[in-house]
Amino acid sequence: MERLNKYLAHAGVGSRRYCDELIAAGRVTVDGVVVTALGTKIDPLVHRVAVDEQPVRPERPVYWLLHKPAGVLCTNYDPAGRPRAIDLLPHVQERVYTVGRLDEASEGLLLMTNDGALAAALMHPRYGIPKTYLVQVAGKPSREELQRLTEGIWLSDGKVRAKSVHTLWQQGNSTWLRIVLCEGKNREIRRMLARLGHKVMRLKRIAIGPVRLGRLKKGKSRPLTAKELTALRQWVERARQKLVEQRARLNARRRSPPRPQPPATSS
Repeated sequence: MERLNKYLAHAGVGSRRYCDELIAAGRVTVDGVVVTALGTKIDPLVHRVAVDEQPVRPERPVYWLLHKPAGVLCTNYDPAGRPRAIDLLPHVQERVYTVGRLDEASEGLLLMTNDGALAAALMHPRYGIPKTYLVQVAGKPSREELQRLTEGIWLSDGKVRAKSVHTLWQQGNSTWLRIVLCEGKNREIRRMLARLGHKVMRLKRIAIGPVRLGRLKKGKSRPLTAKELTALRQWVERARQKLVEQRARLNARRRSPPRPQPPATSS
């Protein structure tokens, strides 16, 4: 079952907020019956949905890779009218959205899709899908500072850590690092390095799991290949299976009876 507003949004009718307005206005029917309850759920394989008596059919899932330039926002709605990632995909007819985000000043690989299930799995920290970044920082971080990044640094919203950090090369008074994260907190890399006293001068994401940016130019996009999509799904499935096994082991330990204690001996 799927929420009606989500189904309409994924079918390209509009944003979820706009779809809620259509539902509240009585313009949406399910199996010929007007529905006005915003929490209504439907089975897309069973129910017939229409807006203003026009049948609504779900969009085919699409998967795009975009090289986001700095200065572009990862949002589908910006009241200030600033450049958005979706503005760089005018040729894509489906209503896509970004898988995770890069802040306005950052650049690099963005996945754009209307496949909510895959997007949620790639973004959720429990699946631990690695994201790889090239980062130019002011100064020359010491080995001890880089080790702190992998051991964990406390920020205002909790402790965060990098999966791996490697120094690549020096450029004047700055250093290029290769950082891999398995989380996705807001501006995580910038905040971690700022805590160590190193300002991020440039940040570029070059990979999400097995999908790599390659030589795609800034502002350009391309559809994911079948091989890339299969690899992404395999990474997610392996992560899901690992979680299932971890939970099974935890439940087994909880159910196992406590070990008997040896009887106390008198002195």
